[in-house]
Amino acid sequence: MHTIMGKNSFQFKQFVVNQEHCAMKVGTDGTLLGAWANAPVGTTRILDIGTGTGLIALMMAQRYPEAQIIGIDIDPDATEQARENVAASPFADRIMINRIDATQFEDKEGFDAIISNPPYFIDSLTCLEEQRTMARHAVTLNYQTLMSTANKLLKNDGIISIIIPTENIDDINSVAACEGLFVTRICKIKTTPNKLPKRQLVEVRKHSVTEIDYHEEILEDSPGHRSEWYHNLTKDFYIK
Repeated sequence: MHTIMGKNSFQFKQFVVNQEHCAMKVGTDGTLLGAWANAPVGTTRILDIGTGTGLIALMMAQRYPEAQIIGIDIDPDATEQARENVAASPFADRIMINRIDATQFEDKEGFDAIISNPPYFIDSLTCLEEQRTMARHAVTLNYQTLMSTANKLLKNDGIISIIIPTENIDDINSVAACEGLFVTRICKIKTTPNKLPKRQLVEVRKHSVTEIDYHEEILEDSPGHRSEWYHNLTKDFYIK
């Protein structure tokens, strides 16, 4: 899918992601979200909450050449790594990385799009390593906090895009409703045709739609063979 330059480096078509100091490594979830998330026509400002390596911020910068992107993360090592990845990219003049808790982040202009690959394990036991705990568990950023923060920072016609485990979709629907937000697009992701969907890409807005844009897609038609949908979605990023 992408070329491994070294144990902790990944080469995409237009940028390199180093990740040796990040708890959460480059994976399918982040790449899917960065390629799938939409932004309104004329987008000029995008926020990546929990930027980690900076992967999604870099992908959105590539996809939206007129936009300024801000990536935020609470982890100091990840923040420094993301800054290095951004500085080495063609998009260094359009991406800013800040170390800050999302709940403490303030912005007066508002964002056209907010992207987040949020903590995965909502109710599971936390691991001993603090950095990995913050990255993988909803300790500092649960869905309620994420949606509340995004709602505050989003422009009126803006879009929030996230990727979540399938079993958490009811939580997202409930939290969005409590915030006065509306789920407008869902894409269930199956690894192969015979497996159940493990992930869902979810788009949320401040305004309702007549009908939710609903899809179910497959990553691989057969082991090691990407589906046409996955290929088309990621072809501007993956080298192979």
